[in-house]
Amino acid sequence: MKFRTRAIHVGSEPDPATGAVVPPIHLATTFIQPGAGTWGDFDYSRSGSPTRSGVQRTIANLEGAAGSLAFASGMAATHCATMLLKSGDHIVAGSDIYGGTFRLLHKICNRAGITVTLAPADDLVQFEAAFQSNTKMVWIESIGNPLMSIPDLSAIADITHKHGALLGVDSTFTSPAIMRPLELGADIVMHSATKYLSGHSDCLAGVLAAKDPALHKELYFIQNATGAVLSGLECFLLQRGIKTLDLRMREQSRSALEIAVWLESHPMVKRVLYPGLASHPQHALAARLMGDRFGAVVSFEIDGDYLKTKKVCESTELFGLAVSLGAVESLIEQPASMSHASYDAAARAKFGIHDSLIRISVGLEDAADLMGDLDHALRTAL
Repeated sequence: MKFRTRAIHVGSEPDPATGAVVPPIHLATTFIQPGAGTWGDFDYSRSGSPTRSGVQRTIANLEGAAGSLAFASGMAATHCATMLLKSGDHIVAGSDIYGGTFRLLHKICNRAGITVTLAPADDLVQFEAAFQSNTKMVWIESIGNPLMSIPDLSAIADITHKHGALLGVDSTFTSPAIMRPLELGADIVMHSATKYLSGHSDCLAGVLAAKDPALHKELYFIQNATGAVLSGLECFLLQRGIKTLDLRMREQSRSALEIAVWLESHPMVKRVLYPGLASHPQHALAARLMGDRFGAVVSFEIDGDYLKTKKVCESTELFGLAVSLGAVESLIEQPASMSHASYDAAARAKFGIHDSLIRISVGLEDAADLMGDLDHALRTAL
């Protein structure tokens, strides 16, 4: 079956008890067992539930994984992956990463004696130079956040495995409707499922999917031991969102490209960062990895300072001033003061996250209306 068909049917089969075309939401926290010490398919909802099992089968199928796990948030999923490591281990991470991941690596993992080095994932020479003898994990993003850099996932997988490390890919910005990192050599793929997978700004969730059954089993052990699992209602919302993922990503990618092209010609915009543009330094690589869909996130820099950039973000009407992305509603934010405020100011400057940078997430509104909203905000603020 094709991707769109599997997204609708796999893991969401009709309820055998009633014939309902939508599986029921199981809110039970515990399950009656057949006997003392004899376990059924489910025992306690932290360890598993029918509703979570269904959406996990869907995600594993779409990613081509041995199995997947649903978490209470994307950061909970990322944290679980880092808990594969032990004190003294080292992580090489892309320098173009989400602010929450930066915070986790530098201010939480360090408490466990795990060190991290950031390096540009779109420069293979610099990236490999960051490896150490104790490097055990690489963590990169399929599209860098917020500078929209594109790593060559197959090449990085080869480098990572040559050094005996695991490759984890945060594929939130692409989703399996555009790219499937496990097919390109990654060991673990993570999604903040709050974004494209759910798609409606009403479900906080994260997922991990693993290529190897033994690795999936180890991640499951960590999840069960630490408990950051996704509840029944959110599993239902995630499952429902996935059914329209392919259609939403097609339309949002199309509108994002149209808006990115328009922004390039705007007199108040200095630079547009979007992998679908021919001007993007890794456009050819992006086209090879993603085909004709490049996601719905566009970053651009304006001819203005920190305060003027804030004013632009605060002057839109259709674009909601909010963090997050990937939903049907369009959003706008200033990374320096919002999504990447977790970076120290020096780190933001070092990695090119300028005060004049704006990140938008293009929703399903008409592209002409969105361009009119941006144009009004730019002319009002500048």
